[in-house]
Amino acid sequence: MVAVAILAAGRGTRMKSDLPKVLHLVAGRSLVERVLDSCSLLDLDKQIVIIGYQGEKVKQALSHRHEVKFVEQTEQLGTGHAVQQVIPSLQDYRGDLLILNGDAPLLRPETLQKLVETHQTNNNAATLLTANLPNPQGYGRVFCNGDNLVSHIIEDRDCNLAQKQNRRVNAGIYCFNWEKLAGALPQLSTNNDQKEYYLTEVVDYLDRVMAFDAEDYRETNGINDRQQLSAAYDILQARIKDNWMKAGVTMVNPDSITIDETVELEPDVILEPQTHLRGNTKIATGSRIGPGSLIEDSIIGNNVTVAYSVVLGSRVSHNTTVGPYAHLRGDVVLGEGCRVGNFVEMKKSNIGSNTKVAHLSYIGNATLEENVNIGAGTITANYDGKNKHSTTIKEGTKTGSNSVLVAPVTIGKNVTVAAGSVVTQDVKDNALVVARSRQKEISDWHQD
Repeated sequence: MVAVAILAAGRGTRMKSDLPKVLHLVAGRSLVERVLDSCSLLDLDKQIVIIGYQGEKVKQALSHRHEVKFVEQTEQLGTGHAVQQVIPSLQDYRGDLLILNGDAPLLRPETLQKLVETHQTNNNAATLLTANLPNPQGYGRVFCNGDNLVSHIIEDRDCNLAQKQNRRVNAGIYCFNWEKLAGALPQLSTNNDQKEYYLTEVVDYLDRVMAFDAEDYRETNGINDRQQLSAAYDILQARIKDNWMKAGVTMVNPDSITIDETVELEPDVILEPQTHLRGNTKIATGSRIGPGSLIEDSIIGNNVTVAYSVVLGSRVSHNTTVGPYAHLRGDVVLGEGCRVGNFVEMKKSNIGSNTKVAHLSYIGNATLEENVNIGAGTITANYDGKNKHSTTIKEGTKTGSNSVLVAPVTIGKNVTVAAGSVVTQDVKDNALVVARSRQKEISDWHQD
């Protein structure tokens, strides 16, 4: 049996933000949610998040995770004091308790799995995740006897010069036998510079405490300021991109590309420089995205090209070309074989297969059927000042340049809309519609 308690009560003053530190985002997800996800390989009996500063915001951010229970730490008096708050929630619990920091988003699930396995195989009272840092300044040092058994832990501020030469540090991540920990927690004191209850002190009261070294010390990195947040983002991005390239995705200049962990890519996708993929985006085989494109919460089909464009909350079907400099937003659905070209904006529209909107157009709240050709500068005027209205353009219709279709309006099949027309009424199938003033020429207008 394994339970987890995540320390997430602090404000994080060095973040210079009113937002609780654990709710800051890295690669599309909050720090605390990433910590919860690091437990994905463990069969957890209980999940507890210890909250304090703006605890209601933390609760709200994790409200979709119904398995998580919250415990409040009203005063932040140290890590030991935080863990003391979970005692009522675990009164009848008889398993192991994993304690994690809510600001450590780089932990790999495999590392926590090995930590728990080491703890249980050796029947330890406590097992500490440790790391050998190139520069351990600011971290508590872990001192071990043979077989990685811990003799004592000393916080950095309490170390003498000789002790500070030890590079093995405490990552603040523990696996405890809960019954033994519960017996030790009431014995904690505040005999230290900060006058706080350190969880590390329980080592003095437990028999058989072992250190387990993380293979990559960077996994243990905590986030205390914006620079560390940025460094964590870079590490996560390197992991994400390495995994996708191993899975068959081509990236041209990967350092200029960013990808959220929630994105799904198929083999033979090509990502050009300055491409950014966000949210619940899926891109199918053979598509080329970029250069200079942003795709967010969208589905891109096979063999699609998106160049220098923005696609938000939309769906693009197979063999379609978007861009350069197009903007799709708000539930646009593009059919197969479409072309959306230079400086075209679309919003809340359904576009049929093989339809072309090539230049300088706005298509909003519209339904375009198959094989429609929209001339340069065509606008669907969908807003009357109070409400949005819909435009329907049926199969095979063509609009001339600089046409305005004033919604609500329906244009029939195989219609030709003359250039410069302002169409305010429905048009029947197979018609030519000319809705403009007759050209008038006044001679000798210019006089010396």
